[in-house]
Amino acid sequence: MRIIKNAKIFAPKYVGKADVIFHNRIIHISKDINPFFFPFEVEIYDASGLLLLPGLIDPHVHITGGGGEGGFETRTPELKISDCIKNGITTVIGCLGTDGVTRSLENLYAKAKSLENEGLSTFIYTGSYRVPPVTFTGSVVKDIVLIDKVIGVGEIAISDHRSSQPTFEEILRIVADARVGGMISGKAGIVNFHVGAGKRGIDYLFEIIKNTEIPIHHLYPTHMSRNERLFEQGLEFATKGGMIDLTALQPENDEPSKREFNTVDAILKAYENKLLENITISSDGQGSLPKFDEMGTVVGLSVGSVSSVWYTIRKVVERGLPLEKAIEVSTINPAKVFKLSKGRIEKGYDADFILVNEENLEIVSVVSKGEFLMKDGVLKNLNFEF
Repeated sequence: MRIIKNAKIFAPKYVGKADVIFHNRIIHISKDINPFFFPFEVEIYDASGLLLLPGLIDPHVHITGGGGEGGFETRTPELKISDCIKNGITTVIGCLGTDGVTRSLENLYAKAKSLENEGLSTFIYTGSYRVPPVTFTGSVVKDIVLIDKVIGVGEIAISDHRSSQPTFEEILRIVADARVGGMISGKAGIVNFHVGAGKRGIDYLFEIIKNTEIPIHHLYPTHMSRNERLFEQGLEFATKGGMIDLTALQPENDEPSKREFNTVDAILKAYENKLLENITISSDGQGSLPKFDEMGTVVGLSVGSVSSVWYTIRKVVERGLPLEKAIEVSTINPAKVFKLSKGRIEKGYDADFILVNEENLEIVSVVSKGEFLMKDGVLKNLNFEF
């Protein structure tokens, strides 16, 4: 059992200074908890001067690496757990991308189990860019029902020159199977769509919600801040009750010359339109970020980083969005998408926290499933006093 005392708690709504008792889940929250009343050993930490936030959820990470659009030498490396920890990521959803041939679902599953054993919460998608999707069992429904880590299908590529140019009927069948798999297993049954820069955007998704009985919450398009035109389409989708995912701003792409429209602008616009609760952000971590010429040839390549999630949140706060609103896009919102007992600092929720310096918003300590994965000296251990 552990107690964090005197932290300013953002749950994500700011609730003031309080103490939190937790094990693997949050047991109790109140002011001035007296540890002398506990008949068992308790670790006590003083978090005075620190902010306590829910651990961040990154819903789109190429945990086994991605890339390959420019040949074998452009394959990107696997995710390091240290990158997640120092950037406050306590939950990741792993996916394949363009390459569903040399990157396998079996390896994706094994990497997710490895990260879980090291302290993170992990889930994965079955499938990759291509249609029909690669699966473990030969069936999307069976994968979701029978494979513990599989929470949905993705990332299925649409409106992109790298996609398999799926038909509407093919997409509809995948979504229908994901829904049934989710219903049987009690999982979210999400279909995560990689949306490219093509002019069709998410037209298929609008057609599904208009002409079928499938609920909108099974459709989850990502990269929706790719350009302003696509984001406007995303806002329309959100007004119908859908959730859209924005790719977090990579630090190396945050140059004045590249800031005509980016994810920070998109988050602020969603807030202005009272649609922030329909927005999530993800890092596309370890995925390749290729640049193509007019002929579709790779002319440049960088690698996504999970550091982009917290970087984007801090940038949004710098632009004036309250911290309690900014962190929603990486806490309660993705938790809602995936039906997870995470993203809140409330009794009964998973004990996933980040402790942040109040002055500069630097992450100083990280707790995942009740265990410290990073513990800075700023967090004072009070056990010697009792």
